[in-house]
Amino acid sequence: MTTAQPASPSPAFPETASALTLAGPAGNLEVVVELPEGAGRAGTAIVCHPHPLHGGTLHNKVVTMLSRALAELGLAVVRFNFRGVGASQGSYDEGRGETDDLRAVAAWVRQQRPHDAVWLAGFSFGSYVALRAAKSLDVAQLIQIAPPVGRWAFESIDLPDCPWLVVQGEADEVVDPNAVYQWIEGLERPPQLIRMPDTSHYFHRRLMDLRGAVKHAVQANLPPERLA
Repeated sequence: MTTAQPASPSPAFPETASALTLAGPAGNLEVVVELPEGAGRAGTAIVCHPHPLHGGTLHNKVVTMLSRALAELGLAVVRFNFRGVGASQGSYDEGRGETDDLRAVAAWVRQQRPHDAVWLAGFSFGSYVALRAAKSLDVAQLIQIAPPVGRWAFESIDLPDCPWLVVQGEADEVVDPNAVYQWIEGLERPPQLIRMPDTSHYFHRRLMDLRGAVKHAVQANLPPERLA
């Protein structure tokens, strides 16, 4: 259960799970912060949701399960609605403005938690946005779930140097799994790839498997425990 906080141009990072509002490049951005149990680790993960015009929000089940997995690993987790979704102001901008939204959230995280490693994660369209921003934000870990290769211009993106995980369902009915595999095979520094058999785009009946796969894959890259 989150508790709403008043809107502020740059609110303090909450000490309990909270909903809050940030000033974004196209107006206010709706944000939810989840915290790990105990002191946690010196890291904050930002998670991006799927396509705004196809029902994607910060409450998407894959997004919330991914956030849960990262919080269980000890990270603080920030989910937010892109412009034009939920209480976030503005309108859909084909990935460009949404990348600016992500950069604004990351700037707030770094202002409030300057010593934290910043991780980026995203599902579907959100994974495309996360990839677009990862290099310029110099993140410590990137996680892409079902990246929509073939639907967006992945070939023009400046790719990150950080540890990078891709999880792809082999029965994805929205994203062509073979397009994802071929894209990865053609990269000079390919990410770690986890193929999930019998798994649809939305990970129906496989959300717990997704949670376990992500937690296991990124375990070695976790930041140190936060000092009390």
